Amino acid sequence: MSVEVFRTNVVDRYKANGLIDQIQDCFTGYTASFDLEDRDRVLVVKCTSGKVQSSGVIELLKTSGYMAEVLPDE
Repeated sequence: MSVEVFRTNVVDRYKANGLIDQIQDCFTGYTASFDLEDRDRVLVVKCTSGKVQSSGVIELLKTSGYMAEVLPDE
């Protein structure tokens, strides 16, 4: 399983749920969740088959009017 964590500017739970649905519809084997309480408005994306395609997730959010960037491993 592959996991990628993104910093976003999503603040609305309703919008976050819609983005989760879009991610899971567009990318086979992906599950996504937001932590909107975190200062980075974290999006966690997991892929059960292969590697998370970070650029695709970032582009999907950008198309929806949001910013996303990969958080570096600490």
